[in-house]
Amino acid sequence: MADKKLIDEIKVKDLEDGSALRVEVFECSELGNESRPGLQTLSMGHFSNFEPVMAERWAYQLKKEGKAELLLDSSWTYHEDQYIKIYFVSGTPAKAKVIVKTRSSKPVEKIYDLPFDAE
Repeated sequence: MADKKLIDEIKVKDLEDGSALRVEVFECSELGNESRPGLQTLSMGHFSNFEPVMAERWAYQLKKEGKAELLLDSSWTYHEDQYIKIYFVSGTPAKAKVIVKTRSSKPVEKIYDLPFDAE
């Protein structure tokens, strides 16, 4: 059975209306078709899985485009002044980057090493 452990929680309060944006980050012992270790984020009901097979595709896409990081579709970017941006960053090791901003806060950025390489 796969283990899933909460390793971090980013919670940024919005002083405009008292709400908060929250991202939970999990370390998973088995993710994806190959059941290998990876990282998972949960924000606003959307999961992002950082697992080796998908990361390999993302790294290939970034290499073709000459970029170092990819903004994932599971990001919440409907407003310019408040957002949750989730990135895959290729490299050794590959990384997951999360940026959270509310209307009343500065962007809060955290970077997590993934348990695999993807270049």
